[in-house]
Amino acid sequence: MKFIRRLFVAFMLIYLLPALASAGWWYIKDRPQSWREADWSSAGLLPKPAESPEAAVYILSATTGGMKGAVASHAWIVTKDEGALAYTRYEKVGWGKPVRKNAYQADGRWYSNEPRIVVMITGEKAQRLIPKVERAIAEYPYASPGTYRLWPGPNSNTFVAHVLRSVPEIGAVLPPNAVGRDYLPEGKLFHIDSDGGDLHATLYGLAGISAGWRSGLELHFMGLVAGVDIARPGVKIPALGRFGI
Repeated sequence: MKFIRRLFVAFMLIYLLPALASAGWWYIKDRPQSWREADWSSAGLLPKPAESPEAAVYILSATTGGMKGAVASHAWIVTKDEGALAYTRYEKVGWGKPVRKNAYQADGRWYSNEPRIVVMITGEKAQRLIPKVERAIAEYPYASPGTYRLWPGPNSNTFVAHVLRSVPEIGAVLPPNAVGRDYLPEGKLFHIDSDGGDLHATLYGLAGISAGWRSGLELHFMGLVAGVDIARPGVKIPALGRFGI
């Protein structure tokens, strides 16, 4: 019984309190009440393609809308071939055609929330990675209508996390509040990245662990992530995000 009580207290401190604090702040925050009221315009985060001819790969993320925004974010992928005059944006959504291409501006706000760059790769490395990214997108197993599930997945973050695991050279992990990123496609319970850099074990996105150079050490519970980073020292706090270098 003493162990169970301690486990309950640890859960409260690590997962529940940050989520409740974030929900309280989000509730009183001034934000759009529907997608019609939201600002979806460019945040001016990325350079104009004509002024930056080199190839590029970006992973972007922004807090999502509604009360989901208290604990969750939405991620997408942006690519640009060398010399191209436009970016290409890919993401998974729960309406219309599931995997969207250029449905929104490359660095557009999401439900009025400013996007942030999770990782940026430019030049020759980006040009080498773009075919691999496009192949991973084409191989995503939940690309047909009716295959989106808000929680625990597969959702928008499951899609981007699939690409990141398929192309580990990108060297990125989605933020801790990217709910759904730890849902492994096709019901898998265990996965090791192709370069051996990270391993993932999960019970259908409900509980699990990730460990490795990119992930550091993460514990997942009900879509919330707590952990520490190794490569870039920092801590990951459920619902609130990553804090560190």
